[in-house]
Amino acid sequence: MSNTKKAFENSKAFIGFVTAGDPDLETSEKIILSMAEGGCDLIEIGIPFSDPIAEGPVVQEANLRSLSQGATTDKVLELTKKVSSQTDTPLVYMTYLNVLFKYGYDRFLQKAKDAGISAVIVPDLPFEEKDELQSVAVKYDIDVISMIAPSSSERMKKIACESKGFLYAVPSAGAQNGDNDIKSEIKSVVKAAAEVSDTPVAIGIGINTPEQAKEYSDLADGVIVGSAIVEIVAEYGKNAPQKVYEYVKTMKDAIR
Repeated sequence: MSNTKKAFENSKAFIGFVTAGDPDLETSEKIILSMAEGGCDLIEIGIPFSDPIAEGPVVQEANLRSLSQGATTDKVLELTKKVSSQTDTPLVYMTYLNVLFKYGYDRFLQKAKDAGISAVIVPDLPFEEKDELQSVAVKYDIDVISMIAPSSSERMKKIACESKGFLYAVPSAGAQNGDNDIKSEIKSVVKAAAEVSDTPVAIGIGINTPEQAKEYSDLADGVIVGSAIVEIVAEYGKNAPQKVYEYVKTMKDAIR
């Protein structure tokens, strides 16, 4: 079993996201460790990119703040290595295909493995082209996480059948958090996945309150929270680690 999948072994998983280098690399290290201490079962670390097309304004601004402070892919790799030496919480990179392509798949994944990374999420990598990265990642025992949205049952099952680590479930375009339609969509994704795979499904739909975390964790194997944590970092800057710890603890307590 991959280290990524182990995050779902004992209970509903709480997955937190933060952009590396925001507000600076030193504070990022403290923030990520505070997320682990607060109860994150898995932590997504965003590698800053100048054109993060899959992100909303909150995370886009975090990317720009990080880049303006001099964050680079190499510096994020160094940061992650420091963090992984201090926690057993699985760490996952979220980044864009351009970053990996420019760095070189093999070179990047080898360094990611050395830094303690268990998986990568690449939102602009089409499922049909996933193997170009997965074929290299398997050499380093790194999962390439598939994103899955409501579509035909056959397509959802195909994605689930070939998935590694966990499935990152997102709603259809235009769906709003709290809509009954979202719950129906998520149920359809979970059902399709369960028919062909034992890969856990985690939901990323703009969850930001303990009530929402509990509500949506009942529908799947875990919940993903990103923008709410990034907003805390934006508000408190260097003082964010304690605030992030408190927030993560509240969210994890809600889904235990």
